[in-house]
Amino acid sequence: MKKIEEYVRSIPDFPEPGIIFRDVTSVLQDADGLKLAIDSMQKYVEEVDCDVICGTESRGFIFGMPIAYNLHKPFVLIRKKGKLPMKTVEESYDLEYGSATIEMHADAIKPGQKVVIIDDLIATGGTVEACAKLVERLGGTVSRIVFLMELEGLKGREKLKNYDVKSVIHYEGK
Repeated sequence: MKKIEEYVRSIPDFPEPGIIFRDVTSVLQDADGLKLAIDSMQKYVEEVDCDVICGTESRGFIFGMPIAYNLHKPFVLIRKKGKLPMKTVEESYDLEYGSATIEMHADAIKPGQKVVIIDDLIATGGTVEACAKLVERLGGTVSRIVFLMELEGLKGREKLKNYDVKSVIHYEGK
C-alpha cells in the first residue's frame, strides 16, 4: 500500500516561482488515497474525547464529514461570512493580502462541548485560529485540531501553540 504522501501531487512554481503547491485534489481523486487520508485523520480524532466535529469551508467539510459520520458525531460547518441562514457568530483574521471573516451558527456549539476542528492544510494558521476562537466564544473546548497536511515553513503551529495539533503529513517548506 502506498503512503499518503504519494497521493499528494506537488506542483512547482505555483502560484508563484519558488512555491511548491501541495494539491489535495489528487488525494480525493484516488479511492485508495481518499480512504487512507480519512482513516489517518480519523485516528487522531479517536485519540481524544470529543462531542462535535467542526470543519472549515470547504476542504474541512470534505474530510470532516466522513469522520463525523464514521464516529457518529454531529458535524458543524464553519463557513465564509454570509453563507449561513440563522444567527451567527463571526471571527475575522488576516490573510497574506487582506483579511477574511468566518462564521458558524450561534447555536452550533453548546457550553462544555468538546470539539475537534478538521481542515486539509495548515499554512499560517490564521483560519483555524479563528475557528478555535469561535468554538471557545460559544463555550466549547477545542480538544484537538487535525490537518491532513502541514507546511512547517509557514509556522502556523505557532499561532496554534495553545492547542493540541496533529498533522498526517509534514512538509518542511512553504
